[in-house]
Amino acid sequence: MVARPDKRALKAVLIDLSGTLHIDDTAVPGAQEALKKLRNASVTVKFVTNTTKESKRNLLERLHRLNFDVQENEIFTSLSAARSLIEQKNHRPLLLVEDSALEDFNGIDTSEPNAVVIGLAPEHFNYQTLNKAFRMILDGAPLIAIHKARYYKRKDGLALGPGPFVTGLEYATDRKASVVGKPEKTFFMQALSDLGCSPSEAVMIGDDARDDIGGAQNAGMLGILVRSGKYREGDENKISPPPHLTCDSFPDAVEHILQNLL
Repeated sequence: MVARPDKRALKAVLIDLSGTLHIDDTAVPGAQEALKKLRNASVTVKFVTNTTKESKRNLLERLHRLNFDVQENEIFTSLSAARSLIEQKNHRPLLLVEDSALEDFNGIDTSEPNAVVIGLAPEHFNYQTLNKAFRMILDGAPLIAIHKARYYKRKDGLALGPGPFVTGLEYATDRKASVVGKPEKTFFMQALSDLGCSPSEAVMIGDDARDDIGGAQNAGMLGILVRSGKYREGDENKISPPPHLTCDSFPDAVEHILQNLL
């Protein structure tokens, strides 16, 4: 089991975005006020997201339209983690991401690609593009998954995430993808790296039992699962150890933190 931090030791709260604070262009009721309460406490807040269908700038604009007090430097995305890996490895990627996310890869050489980088790209998940990726991987190109979420929540219901498409390429090529976003431990450690705290001094709030909560707890944090967004009944039983707490919404999670962990 992950040890509960001493009340005086909690220094940071990591918060998922889509499904936790908002669903598309609708805020979770009470989330803005709850975030203000959390900011007034003696903790640092950081937003961590696997969202790959839009750039950090577009995401920030969406949050501001919904009246969330969020600064760009407080957001850590799986796109950022993927870019770091691409630069470290000197890859020239075939980028399977939505056009609205491409600006987060500005300056990256994509000529004569030698790596496949795949996120959520509904407009590009067609046979021709996926077959191109398939052939590149067969010829030795590494497969990099920005994340492997099974599904996510839209206003019109649940929708496929990139995970099924990544898994399809893995199955067809008999190769395993390198995953850079949640639930990877390195993602959470990168998110904490500039906050001056260890995992035992942090808590994660999210709507995805495996990627948000399971990943955070495997990294040494506490996890609070919320029953909004993509949550489905029984999700808390899909990970071991189970979440530190499962509650109805982000405001409820904040109240628990303020009353019990500070």
